[in-house]
Amino acid sequence: MTSCCILDYSTVAAADKFGNVALVRLPADVSDEIDEDPTGNKAIWDRGLMSGASQKAELLCSYHVGETINCLRKTTLIPGGSELVVYTTLSGAVGMLVPFTSREDIDFFQHLEMHMRAESSNLVGRDHLSFRSSYVPCKSVTDGDLCEQFNSLEPAKKRGIADSLDRTPNEVAKKLEDIRTHYAF
Repeated sequence: MTSCCILDYSTVAAADKFGNVALVRLPADVSDEIDEDPTGNKAIWDRGLMSGASQKAELLCSYHVGETINCLRKTTLIPGGSELVVYTTLSGAVGMLVPFTSREDIDFFQHLEMHMRAESSNLVGRDHLSFRSSYVPCKSVTDGDLCEQFNSLEPAKKRGIADSLDRTPNEVAKKLEDIRTHYAF
């Protein structure tokens, strides 16, 4: 593990040397058990077969960044903005993990990402999903960089993707701009 950041009482963001970032959370019942037995003596006797851990964290989301992450911080970038996790990599890249606030946004950006995977060409010819899932399958994360490439597509491709999302190309571009300005700049 190269970096970690506590998000709340039972949730942690962590990064490893292979370029993966993950959010893990203790289940509510495990958190309650820990509050009842802060010394952990009961947990020692509750171990399962082969001395496995009696309490395990749940993986909320995972994502392969592609570079070693050396810093994770929970912050807000604009006054009054929502909290997000900012990470920096060994080569100097800066990225963000932004929580969506509505199911509508989740559905919209997942579908946009799916269409962009099909439309955008990769420089080295590698499949986008297999890259983002290099070590651990990508879970509950939408690639904002890939979605941002919508604005650089040809107008005919923009129209095709926007039609499949039941929007106009301008509405899709506006939605991308809104999510960017809501959290960052």
